[in-house]
Amino acid sequence: MPATDAPPSPAAHRTWWRAPLVATLPGLPLLALEYRWFAAQDGPGAFSGVLYWAAGLLALAWVLPHRRSLRGLRIAAAGTGLGCALLPVTFAVLLGVAMAAS
Repeated sequence: MPATDAPPSPAAHRTWWRAPLVATLPGLPLLALEYRWFAAQDGPGAFSGVLYWAAGLLALAWVLPHRRSLRGLRIAAAGTGLGCALLPVTFAVLLGVAMAAS
């Protein structure tokens, strides 16, 4: 029986999925929660661009080619997407702390 699986090319990165997965596991539920939270308040308002950028960067981290040369770009896209997903929550927490302290 001939083997149907071709060996991976030397440029292929075997663990390409780690950075997008680590960023998507907390980022995607957080984005869904933020979207639902902002939709209940008549739309995302000032944070709409941040939410769309976060979703786009997380998607970009998954769809980049699986080459080792794009590892840094994939990590940067995943990390920036997660940072954008955390931005509205971080802002709300800091605003709450500032209001409680005064």
